[in-house]
Amino acid sequence: MTDTKPSKKPIPLRFVGIIPARYASTRFPGKPLADIYGKSMIQRVYEQVSKILADVYVATDDQRIYDAVLAFGGKVIMTSTDHKSGTDRCYEAFSKLKEWFDVVINVQGDEPFIQPEQITELIKCFDEPDTQISTLAKVFTEKDGYGLLTNPNNPKVVINRKHEAMYFSRSVIPFIRGTEPTNWISNHNYLKHVGIYGYRADILREITLLEQSPLEIAESLEQLRWIENGYRIKVGFTTVESVGIDTSEDLERVNEMLLEQ
Repeated sequence: MTDTKPSKKPIPLRFVGIIPARYASTRFPGKPLADIYGKSMIQRVYEQVSKILADVYVATDDQRIYDAVLAFGGKVIMTSTDHKSGTDRCYEAFSKLKEWFDVVINVQGDEPFIQPEQITELIKCFDEPDTQISTLAKVFTEKDGYGLLTNPNNPKVVINRKHEAMYFSRSVIPFIRGTEPTNWISNHNYLKHVGIYGYRADILREITLLEQSPLEIAESLEQLRWIENGYRIKVGFTTVESVGIDTSEDLERVNEMLLEQ
């Protein structure tokens, strides 16, 4: 007679959302506190992330943002003014938490219309135990057009068969030989990178210790530093169009859109 032991169920991972938000911005100072139809931008981001995650924190370097988050009932952590990236700010905030989480979800503070299903997709990437970092991509459609595809402010990503990122670029990748560029979208599934991330806690610590890499400096894309150093980035998919707000003109358009709705 063979003894059989019941298989142990894996312990569920614990996720925390951290929203880096700084006041200083060359193009739009004070952006996190900008009013979007009666609520600050940072409050809208916080509320969207809180629809999925029970534990959410804003990581800021400014007392005005800190006070604003407390005023709407959110949780906030003050961080250094010296950080060069949201990833670095995320890790400092994470290191100050009084409880442990397995995975950090990093949502930018200028994404007030991030959808719960996008965060869920990021989380699903960690169903695979070897996932180190996760991010999202959206397929460019013919409706998007050639202009959007070639816009360097829309980084592109190419992936392998395991849905892991091979490279990110501000250029159009891949180049399709023998086809007119204006027809590229109809001949290949080009992927737009959506810049939200999930990191295993130990990996987040490691990547904040890395020096800037040549490809990162060339493209001004932080995630290339991780790839150059051998880290794997799992890519989930979304059909939701990202609505980032980078300028006061963007904010005006968004408020007009909400008013119409």
